[in-house]
Amino acid sequence: MPDAMFAHPRLAAVYDAFDGDRSDLTMYLAIADELGARHVLDIGCGTGCLAILLADSGRAVVGVEPAEASLQVARSKDPEGRITWLPGDAGDLPALGADLAVMTGNVAPVILSDADWARTLRGAHVALRPGGHLVFETRRPERRIWEDWAAGPALLTRDVPGFGQVEQLFEVTDVSLPLVSFRHTYRFLADGTVLVSEGAVRFREREEIEADLAASGYRVVDVRDAPDRPGREFVFIAERV
Repeated sequence: MPDAMFAHPRLAAVYDAFDGDRSDLTMYLAIADELGARHVLDIGCGTGCLAILLADSGRAVVGVEPAEASLQVARSKDPEGRITWLPGDAGDLPALGADLAVMTGNVAPVILSDADWARTLRGAHVALRPGGHLVFETRRPERRIWEDWAAGPALLTRDVPGFGQVEQLFEVTDVSLPLVSFRHTYRFLADGTVLVSEGAVRFREREEIEADLAASGYRVVDVRDAPDRPGREFVFIAERV
């Protein structure tokens, strides 16, 4: 089930305001160019930030997202209907003949169970054409980024159009590797509403991911550093075989 920050209509509506400038997305555009990908599948597309950029570059785009509230926000950014928006997850996808499937940000890490992870990799395999590529990022466990999360600024306030001042409090609630759990608490200052979203991410070792990809019908082409977060993440590029 998606976290409340993606699935609750009010939280999905303010999500982009707290999500930063998304400079990380330029990497995916560059990789799409590098691979010559014209038909792209955005798995866990959320509020549609990357899907819109891909469509702006002239590509055919499909966005799949299990949280309907986030998908509604994404659709609102695409009044021309250039993008195919699908409710659900990668495990439900048909054969799309896509050149490239991507999972940005925390999409791969929030897939917690081995069964769901395998289902996602298999579903992407079905959606890709032979020789198509799957690209995603994961956090390096050895970097222990959760220690930075716990020590960093916990409270953010944003002025969100239509909602006014909104506070977001972030807390790490448990570290039981490979899982790290956390809580986001949102306070809408205009009316005093408080909403809470509980979530977790899974930290997978590089060797574990490479083995999972091989078992699901992929060949690892490259494992790179994330240009916007050097030393913190792996970027996997895998070919459907």
